[in-house]
Amino acid sequence: MSYVNSRVRKKDAMSLVTGKPVYTGDQIPKNALVVKLLRSPHANAMIQDIQTAAARKIPGVAAIFTWQDVPQSRFTTAGQTYPEPSPYDRLILDRHLRCAGDPVAIIAAESEAAAEKAARLVTVRYQVLEPLLDFTKAKDNPILVHPEKNFRSLVPVGADSARNLCSTDHFEVGDVEEVLSRCPVVLERTYNTTANNQAMMETFRTFSYLDEYGRLNVVSSTQIPFHVRRILSNALEIPRSRIRVVKPRIGGGFGAKQSAVSEVFPAFVTLKTGRPAYIIFSRQESMTNGSPRHQMRLQVRIGADRQGFIQAIDLYALSNAGAYGDHGPTTIGLVAHKSLSLYGSLKAARFNCDVVYTNTMGGGAYRGYGATQGIFAVESAVNEVAAVLGMDPCRIREQNMVAQGQIMATYYNEPCSSCALDRCMAKAKEMMGWEEKYPARTLENGHIRSVGVAMAMQGSGISGVDIGSVEIRLEDGGFYTLLLGCTDMGTGCDTILSQMAADCLDCSMDAIAVRGVDTDQSPYDTGSYASSTTYVTGMAVVKTCQSLRQKILEAGAEMLGVPAQATEFDGRRVFCPSSGQEVTLSAIANASVEGGRSCISASESHSSPTSPPPFMVGMAEIDLDPETGKVDVVDYVAAVDCGTVINRNLATVQTEGGIAQGIGMTLHEDISYSPSGRMQNNSFLQYKIPTRLDIGKIRVAFESSYEPTGPFGAKSIGELVINTPAPAIANAIANATGIFFRDLPIRPEDVALGLGKK
Repeated sequence: MSYVNSRVRKKDAMSLVTGKPVYTGDQIPKNALVVKLLRSPHANAMIQDIQTAAARKIPGVAAIFTWQDVPQSRFTTAGQTYPEPSPYDRLILDRHLRCAGDPVAIIAAESEAAAEKAARLVTVRYQVLEPLLDFTKAKDNPILVHPEKNFRSLVPVGADSARNLCSTDHFEVGDVEEVLSRCPVVLERTYNTTANNQAMMETFRTFSYLDEYGRLNVVSSTQIPFHVRRILSNALEIPRSRIRVVKPRIGGGFGAKQSAVSEVFPAFVTLKTGRPAYIIFSRQESMTNGSPRHQMRLQVRIGADRQGFIQAIDLYALSNAGAYGDHGPTTIGLVAHKSLSLYGSLKAARFNCDVVYTNTMGGGAYRGYGATQGIFAVESAVNEVAAVLGMDPCRIREQNMVAQGQIMATYYNEPCSSCALDRCMAKAKEMMGWEEKYPARTLENGHIRSVGVAMAMQGSGISGVDIGSVEIRLEDGGFYTLLLGCTDMGTGCDTILSQMAADCLDCSMDAIAVRGVDTDQSPYDTGSYASSTTYVTGMAVVKTCQSLRQKILEAGAEMLGVPAQATEFDGRRVFCPSSGQEVTLSAIANASVEGGRSCISASESHSSPTSPPPFMVGMAEIDLDPETGKVDVVDYVAAVDCGTVINRNLATVQTEGGIAQGIGMTLHEDISYSPSGRMQNNSFLQYKIPTRLDIGKIRVAFESSYEPTGPFGAKSIGELVINTPAPAIANAIANATGIFFRDLPIRPEDVALGLGKK
């Protein structure tokens, strides 16, 4: 292999670092209308009256739309394969406003100043209702977030709007109560995680226009172009054949753009006015009305014997969907499947959950997608068991972790066909110097240095659901065009898939041109989420290359006048070993575009019945000031099993970035609301994300397994890497203080007060 498992620079690197106009905002037509949203100041209210006459008189105002002007078909903005598990629970504009910041009116104007002035002149009379803000009290609460009659769920996920239930779920393997009754050590703990903002640098943004055929063209910063097409069709009540979606480069997503947050508003304006239109969310709008990680409360009962063999885990999760159910029914499943399955020794496991509606911002997808919350709870509980038993937390994992060859009963009964988790643990211990540093030591300045550990797993796409498709064309002159439907959102998937294609076709990467996603031209792909691209679309690349090689071989053999089975293709030529005859790829390509011959291209799709998990061990070393409670991560080591590493540069920065986000979730980030339901930290001044100065040293190593169902033996890496910091840092803090903190984020004042009480 020339490219796979090497350090290849991203194909778009120079365009990005030299400031080429590659992003959505760079391409907005000059005559496009500016779209602004008037938003609700109330968390729960009904619009009694809305007056727009004065606002319409502002020079430059082209149109103002209210709830009376929009289609009345409910839809979901969750980018998921049809039929979407997320309930159809929203309108473009609704008379019932369910969270602060819900859109009240759409304003389209020639300039931003005119739109903002018009927004100030729209007068609204609200019937302010009591908001339901505490998700622990939402189930069966008399305050109903969705009392409407046309609420519907396409998939039986347990949605019941009369009970404020977005979804419910349950499974049990073995008899949990019977196994726990025989365990000499049983712990019951409750863990809390808050909602987190993805905080991507490029906020939500979209522009739209009508082409010469009258079709709606939508250009958007999105992870899900093909799902956006369906979502817009549902919301606007027009056929998908009238919609084209184009995705330029994305300035970050991390799951936020797996929901169609911004697309519907300019699209609606364009349909109504016939003019190009665009919307760019402010930072405040992105933070108050985006699609953040779901807030959760997780209750764990865990039982073990005196030797530290974990026998049973009982997990209950309560998730706050917020005002809308985007991704609520699907994130909750990963809470259990990606945490309980880390432990192959379990004799019994049980999971129950409820996802409830409240009058807070609707949740969505964020890297880790529910696994992050579940792994924090389960890994923290395992660390607490180790502490009760006086065991090294690495040792308890070494004797309980899942191993290659096992059937993972809590992971859809899938086989563990590739697993280097044991080697990841050994490597992480070596990198950290665990034996010398565990559990803690006091420095001369009184600070405490301590270490903590956690394991994680994720998936590689959604088994039996995700599909990736690829088309590769042999172009005149002998180069290739690679057409993809998946979305490169900065992760480098265009580069990774080109690496695979180059090795499959025995050519240089310079011989492969990659096209971004255009739903009119690209082959169908479910999108970039669920850690699917490398594994699912990568296999589509491999299959397409195999098909294309055969076509090139047949075309070359025909030109040579010999049977195809008598020839070989080495990437540069088709030749006959026995006779020495040959024809170059360039000649074959040129002949394929001449009259009487067929153009040579291939297209294949791939969907996997399994979702092989990547694995990781993370270890944190912290510096804790017992006087102030301040915690600094000074060193973080990660040992990752993502199968075959396709691009070591990109895999490394993926890991580093996920760890940085996990550190932020653990120590800093917290979406909070006022008693009236308005978000209190809606900017980077109040919502603290870690800077380079906050994340210390991050070191990454790979312990590769070989996944037989993956391209070149590869699995995923994108989401896995965010999951270990929270439990590992919490474990390090416990080793330093003797106190287990079970609520995120863990603030300095929490640590200081805890030490004071102790």
